[in-house]
Amino acid sequence: MTTPVTAAPQPAGLPDTIRHWIGGALVDSADGATFEVADPVSNVPYARAAAGGPADIDRAVNAARAAFDAWADLSNRDRADILVRIANGIEARHEQLAEFESFDSGLPIHQARGQAHRAAENFRYFADVIVALGEESFRQGQEQFSYVVRSPVGVAGLITPWNTPFMLESWKLAPALAAGCTVVLKPAEWTPLSASLWPGIMAGAGVPAGVVNIVHGVGEHAGQALVDHAGVPLISFTGSTDTGRHIIRSSAQHLKTTSMELGGKSPVVVFADADLDAALDSVLFGVFSLNGERCTAGSRVLVERPVYDEFARRLAERAERIRVGPPSDPATEVGALVHPDHYARVLHYVELGRKESRLLAGGGRPSHLTEGNYLQPTVFADVSREARIFQEEIFGPVVALAPFDTETEAVELANATQYGLAAYIWTTDLTRGHRIAHAVESGMVWVNSHNVRDLRTPFGGVKASGVGREGGSHSIDFYTETKIVHIALAPPHTPRFGTGGTL
Repeated sequence: MTTPVTAAPQPAGLPDTIRHWIGGALVDSADGATFEVADPVSNVPYARAAAGGPADIDRAVNAARAAFDAWADLSNRDRADILVRIANGIEARHEQLAEFESFDSGLPIHQARGQAHRAAENFRYFADVIVALGEESFRQGQEQFSYVVRSPVGVAGLITPWNTPFMLESWKLAPALAAGCTVVLKPAEWTPLSASLWPGIMAGAGVPAGVVNIVHGVGEHAGQALVDHAGVPLISFTGSTDTGRHIIRSSAQHLKTTSMELGGKSPVVVFADADLDAALDSVLFGVFSLNGERCTAGSRVLVERPVYDEFARRLAERAERIRVGPPSDPATEVGALVHPDHYARVLHYVELGRKESRLLAGGGRPSHLTEGNYLQPTVFADVSREARIFQEEIFGPVVALAPFDTETEAVELANATQYGLAAYIWTTDLTRGHRIAHAVESGMVWVNSHNVRDLRTPFGGVKASGVGREGGSHSIDFYTETKIVHIALAPPHTPRFGTGGTL
């Protein structure tokens, strides 16, 4: 008999208070304000975090500006060496980091371990990028030579989400630091715990004081102050589409450069000739890993009608067997959703789904878990394109299935939402695979593959899924300004105005 789990085992080294890190020092908020942080298994507060506001953001921006010139003047190689030491520091703490991340976010521990390794890889990768990246040059015959100079933009404002928080912080910190920017990071207020490890990692790697600053707090206060600050010319944000729209509007006041990685409702298109076993594995992993709390989740599964019933049945059977349990259990495949508010939101969509479509699996709390933010992986079938669970991002372990009859209909259904982040196509006809990949409105497409990333490639979406691209050299482009310098190689032949002669 399974015993109900009522509390999460606390990892070693858990702090009582999570403080800001500004100018190389751990500090409280200027007004002393704090907020409670709870774990998603018990929903009982385990710590208090400093609640930042405009004064704290201003202090952090001033520290970053004071450190900027010296950091920007370092050679690319010197900055790369520091990034490698940061990666080493992450790897040295990978088990504690995974435990913190799992405890704070509800992410299953074996998946949290993977995120810790990915965070280290982000720093190693951008260390390589900045050393290898060259400048463009152009020659205009024998008369002129032109070359491009890159300069770091200045203080970068980074606002990160609560799903896989540490890894996504590293995804922004690494290229910003590689490019020569100093930063102010505002972590998500629901999951600030793993960010408390950055000060020790950065200091241990020799990052000068003020180069990286962290201000915790609620988005409406700390995040808004960062977006509004005149000394921050650039904002990189990952989060909801509505918040992204608000940040872009606010950033217009100071004409800030923005990169917005926003929501998704990504389609998986499964043709009858596909390897159905491989497609099934991919769908299950893509929508239920990370508790379904991932922007690129394949949450709309479109299946060609001849295999639709079989695929739906098999998907539901597998979903029912997914192991939902405590995040700290290595056998758990789906843990606890991050916060009671988000849990309630996901449950609201489940109730909508019951009215809009046909429930095949899940739809409620697992019987052996009487407390905590747990939801059995949920499968809805026969979902119409007008249904809210088809159109709106749920961000939880919920998937919507719909049949299609023709290739044209498959593309229409895939493109029938406001989002366009990712898409997945399953077919053994590679000509058709290319054709669909070009027709689907999304920033990223995988054909006969699940979400396997190459850090060299651009990451981002179209339509309501975002603005701009990061990844590889695209990230360096975002965090730098380019200047073109033109040099004459011969006496210039300039038309002579004002001489009274022939031009």
